[in-house]
Amino acid sequence: MPKKYQEYSIEDFDKFDCLKLSKRFYLVLLFVLRGYLVWLMSVTNMQDRVATMQWIYPETNLFFLSLVSGFIGIFVVVIISLRRPNAAKWVKIIWPYTRTILVVALIFDFCINLIGFFYWQLTSISWLVSQGLIVFTLITFCFTSKRMQINLIEFPQALPEK
Repeated sequence: MPKKYQEYSIEDFDKFDCLKLSKRFYLVLLFVLRGYLVWLMSVTNMQDRVATMQWIYPETNLFFLSLVSGFIGIFVVVIISLRRPNAAKWVKIIWPYTRTILVVALIFDFCINLIGFFYWQLTSISWLVSQGLIVFTLITFCFTSKRMQINLIEFPQALPEK
């Protein structure tokens, strides 16, 4: 077993002998897709569909801007869901750049909030600073994760049947 895999157990691998995706992939996706998650929570709340959205996004325009920035995250979710041995060639080509796409999504999301703050005065400075810290932390997570680096190198291959 190569040295890069020595700290992982059998449970850390999927059915294609690839290391399971890093939890950091999902953490970054949750942050980038938060607008869509809030939308889903508000749609499923039968008593008051708008209360959840207004609690998290007091300004409606912030919610819509979050949906725009989350669209890149949806693209990453599509790539992750298509990552399998018989995947299309474009998925195999794009897969090694998934971390870069996630980082671009984080930076784009932060830029949208910067625009919302400076141009439309939609957010507070404390929210902007806290979001900047979160984005910086998530970008750091992306580049310090050994597991994520291995994930980007691997792509599932069809295994011979026994």
